[in-house]
Amino acid sequence: MEYNIVLERYQGPMDLLLDLIRKNEIDIYDIPIFEITEQFLDYMEKANKINLELTSDFILMASTLLEIKSKMLLPKIKFDADEEEDEEDARKELVEKLLEYEKYQQLSGLLKKNEEYETRAFYRKKSEMPDFSDKDLLKDLKVNDLSKAFMNILIRNKNKVVKSIYRENFSVETAINVLKSRLLINNKFYFTKLLEDYPSREELISLFLGLLELIRNGILSAKQTENFTDIFIELRNLDE
Repeated sequence: MEYNIVLERYQGPMDLLLDLIRKNEIDIYDIPIFEITEQFLDYMEKANKINLELTSDFILMASTLLEIKSKMLLPKIKFDADEEEDEEDARKELVEKLLEYEKYQQLSGLLKKNEEYETRAFYRKKSEMPDFSDKDLLKDLKVNDLSKAFMNILIRNKNKVVKSIYRENFSVETAINVLKSRLLINNKFYFTKLLEDYPSREELISLFLGLLELIRNGILSAKQTENFTDIFIELRNLDE
């Protein structure tokens, strides 16, 4: 059950009332604090349980309004009629307190949000660390032992055979021979099917140039249904 304030000029939640007072849309003189207090006590009696957060908010609001309202009702005494005295504006004080109230409301909401997040989070338990051994592993070693170990590493690396890998050059001539061999097996195929066995950039370029050369020589024909579609290759004549 939501708590709402019902007055002659206002009906709604408590936070909105404070906001309207701050914006001077409702005069603080028009707020009957006694009537608001009675409504709140009636609300608390009907509620199933006491809402401590709402109660504290109401007490803060009511006491703030009562303090400001009482200050505004007190007569203002000037000790020197010729000297302009800087009087504190009660509305300004109310606005400052309302802004502070809103700040704590926002922080409260943030803490509540973090609490809800933590209830859904499960953290890994701290793993048990083995007891640290302070045994000195180098205690019985001598300089000669380290020197021998280093020499053994050098000997093992020296015995390793380093081989250089050279990539075979895939020329246009090689590509033409590949195309001819494929046409002997199958006299028609798609160009992309051929590229499955030759995926590198160099092989692709050489195969395409070889394809153009065989088309120019009338050995095969190439067709496309439309731009940027696969190239269909078909054998015409291998007799050269």
